This record gives sequence, C-alpha cells and structure tokens, in this order.
Amino acid sequence: MNRRDFGKKITATAIAAYAGSPPSFSKTKGEVAPALRKMQVIAGVRIVDSRIAQQAGELSREASPPYLFNHALRTFIFGSLIGKAQSLKFDEELLYLACILHDLGLTERFAGDLPFEIAGAQAAGRFLLDHHYSEERVKIVWDGIAMHPLAIGQYKQAEIFLVGEGAGADVLGPPPERVAENVKNDVIASVPRLGFKEAFVHTCSEVIRRHPSSAGRTFMRDIAERNVSGFKPPNICDLIATAPFKE
Repeated sequence: MNRRDFGKKITATAIAAYAGSPPSFSKTKGEVAPALRKMQVIAGVRIVDSRIAQQAGELSREASPPYLFNHALRTFIFGSLIGKAQSLKFDEELLYLACILHDLGLTERFAGDLPFEIAGAQAAGRFLLDHHYSEERVKIVWDGIAMHPLAIGQYKQAEIFLVGEGAGADVLGPPPERVAENVKNDVIASVPRLGFKEAFVHTCSEVIRRHPSSAGRTFMRDIAERNVSGFKPPNICDLIATAPFKE
C-alpha cells in the first residue's frame, strides 16, 4: 500500500513532560537500541551523521523504547528509498531529523494532551532551536512530523512528504514498485522490528488512556476505538449544537 492509499484509508476510517514513574508505554523483550555508527550505510542509504543529526538520534534513542527508535530509523531509510525511487530531490539532514524524531509524542517523556503528532513536532522544534538550528529548517522538520499521519503531507515538499511515506511503509509495508523485497529484507535485518506490531498498538493505546485528546483524527482514533475502553471522542455535531447562538 502506498502513502496516497494509506492516507486515504486512514482519512476514510478516521489516525509534555514526563513526571513520576508511570508504567511502561511499551512491551519490550529487553532489547537495547544500538548506537548508530559513524558513516553507517543501510540498504544503500547513508545514515546522516552531522552533529545535529547525532544529537537528535541520541535524544530519540534515550526517549524511545528500542522498538520505537528502530521504527524511527527505518522510517528514514524507507523514506529515502522511496524518494530516490521517485527521483525526488530532498535534503537528507532535514528528512533524517524529521524521521528520527517523528514519534517523540508517543514517548513517556513527551506525550501530552496535544494530538501526538503535534506534541512530537513541538518537542522536536524546541530541541532543535535549543541546539541553535535555524528557524527556517526547524519549520520544515516541524511540518514533517506534524503532518506525517495526515493525507495533506503528500502534497507538501519532499522532506515533509517522505516522512509520511517512510512511516507508512514501515507500518503497513513499503510499496513493492518503490522498494524491492530483498531491499526491504536488508533494512529489517539491519534494523530489527523487535515485535513492532504489538508494541506499537500497545504504546498508542497507553498514550490515549492517559491523554485522550492525543488521539486526533489519525490512526490514533482507530487504535483508541478498538483498544481503549470507554473512549468517546468529541464530535463536531455536539459542539455546534451547544455553541452560544440561538439558531
């Protein structure tokens, strides 16, 4: 399934600081996310190793359970592969930063009452500005993270578009016309999934239980309706009916 179909499907089916010691958001098997090696190449994709990329990668690694960090890294790899297959020109550092930080809103450290993609974008933006990254480039990273689960991302510039493409490819499978089966297998062999399917749904469900408003009209709404007992999202019809007007 490609990113366009992914966005249409999600749209049609309708997808902060850490305090105390809450129970884990994820189910893991004791794996530890490996540190990235300098000049590492996976499936023909060079992992960006600029100073800011290394710092962002370390933040993601520290904040995320191992399976989620690996997902973020595979998002960059798949996004890059899809971009190259489509002959798109993109800034590798911008794409890497947006991908490696795109799920901060699902971590204990950064999850909050904003929709998870906005919480993640805000956390990434603050981090990059604190590290003196240019505001213009931060805006692109912010948009890439905030739009990655939304269909609108497919109409934006390559660095934004490819975050959603990469994430969708890792969650639902990469489009075979863009990523060959043997290449997909190389990516997974180098960056293991670590029980991604079960762990990801569990993590999203736990975030929603604590912060119901984190489930905007993205895949998070689907997960909430299936896995979170008593979840009842606000409906625009109720808000219109109770608006302070007579008619």
